[in-house]
Amino acid sequence: MENSYDSNAPMIELPNATVVLVLGIISIVGCCCYGIVGIICAIIALALAKSATDLYIGNPQRFTESSYKNMNAGKICAWIGLILSALYLLLVIFMFASIGFSNLSDPNAIYEFLEKFGIQQP
Repeated sequence: MENSYDSNAPMIELPNATVVLVLGIISIVGCCCYGIVGIICAIIALALAKSATDLYIGNPQRFTESSYKNMNAGKICAWIGLILSALYLLLVIFMFASIGFSNLSDPNAIYEFLEKFGIQQP
């Protein structure tokens, strides 16, 4: 397969590299929103990173190295955000399943539940 790219043309930024980085950072911060926002942003960032990686691998001399590094940093942030968000979402589901929705508004019920695991009231 022959590349039709002119080697004298100026290098361009990798498409969606900045978007991947921003969404990766938002996915880490978004894990605090019950994990849902973080999971959504991380999945979008990873999908965009996959297509950007394929473009870069197909023709690396066309794109700047800094945009590729930004995309890789965003992909790493997205994986971290996805893992943190999934863990936090599992914790929230566990809390709802074990304590119940009505008891979550009662601090004494939460403290009683935590004492089962050896965590003392502050």
